[in-house]
Parts: sequence; structure tokens; C-alpha cells
Amino acid sequence: MVQAGNQTYRTGEDLPETVAVFPLSGALLLPGGQMPLNIFEPRYLAMVDDAMQRERVIGMIQPRLDGAQNGAGEPELCQVGCLGRITSLTESGDGRYLLNLQGIVRFRVAEEITQRGAPYRLCRVTPFVMDFDSGSGADEVDREGLLRAFRAYLQANQLEADWDSVTRASNETLVNALSMMSPYGPAEKQALLEAPDLRLRAETLVAIVEIALAREGREDGGPAVLQ
Repeated sequence: MVQAGNQTYRTGEDLPETVAVFPLSGALLLPGGQMPLNIFEPRYLAMVDDAMQRERVIGMIQPRLDGAQNGAGEPELCQVGCLGRITSLTESGDGRYLLNLQGIVRFRVAEEITQRGAPYRLCRVTPFVMDFDSGSGADEVDREGLLRAFRAYLQANQLEADWDSVTRASNETLVNALSMMSPYGPAEKQALLEAPDLRLRAETLVAIVEIALAREGREDGGPAVLQ
């Protein structure tokens, strides 16, 4: 069971089979995560208008990592994205929407659909059934290893964190929040999205941090280690 805003999702039947998708490179939405969006392109304003009249659900997805384009000159899409529910929306007064999207479950693209008159892209999707089991793999997360990696990253970049909030967070919240806020590129974000469960997502994130720290250490001429 997944709670997003006022709506509870228990199975794939609670979700639309066809959804509008918002291709955005480097963006990572995960189940339970919160993503603020600033919408200003006319076709995506129309997408939000239509979603608000229906299930309030859209799909966040990245353009394919190799830059391939379809016959219409649009970027091809990655095969895996995440469905999100619009839980709040504000009109800016200058033609934009400021909205919050809460992650529900990941999905796999079954096919892209051409719909006459729709300015945005639509896909028929298959949700990841395991995501309805909220927190799957959370008990197996190496929490200490994840926190060591996070602390090393902060130290290397001279950043600070609210450690009281970090230590109080559940494993699921911690793993997904750190994954979404990580400053890495589209390939790393897609790897985090596609990790089968929380344990493997945490391990993937630690590996990405270690690689980044080692690279920074080589560039600085000094060691980069997790303490």
C-alpha cells in the first residue's frame, strides 16, 4: 500500500494504464519522494490541466541516455520512470504552475501512444508491483555504511546537514531522500531508480559516492576515503 496525498494505492488497478509523461533529464522521483516542479511550457501546462481533471497522476521519466530521437524529432525515453500524484498546485501569476509531485510507484513503458490533439506525450505503462510493498528491503540496508558515505561527501564538499533529522529518518526515507538529492548525472540517477529494492539502491548510492570521492581525490592530489 502506498499513500500519496489523500489517495491510497494498493494495486496497479488503482492507477491509470495510460499516463502523460514529463521527460526531464537528471530528474529522479522515487516512491514516497517529494519533487517540486516549475511548469511553464505550454504543452506541460496543458498536461497539468488535464491531469488535475482526472487522476492527478503523471509520469516522470528521463530521455534516453544515448540521446536517440524518434521519427518526430523528440528524444526517445528511458524504459523505467516513476508515477507521481500532484498533491499541491499554485498559480504563479505569470503563467507558470508551481506544483509538488509525490512519488507513487515506478513503472515500465509498455508503449508510447499517439493521441490526436494531445500536445504532450502519453505512454501505456506497467507499474512495478513490488513498490506497493512500501519499504521492501529496508531492514537489509547498511545504514551505517550509507551514513559514512553521506558524511564523507559532505566533508569533501564543505557542506553541512541537519543530522538530527537524518538520524531520525527511517531507512526508506533516508535512502530515497539521499538518492533524490544526490548531485550526480542522468546515468547515475537512472541506476538509482532501477535498483530492485532499498538495499540495492543504498549500495548503488554508496558505490556512486565512493567513485566520485576517489575521482575528486585524484584531481586534488590527496586521498578520498570513507571514514
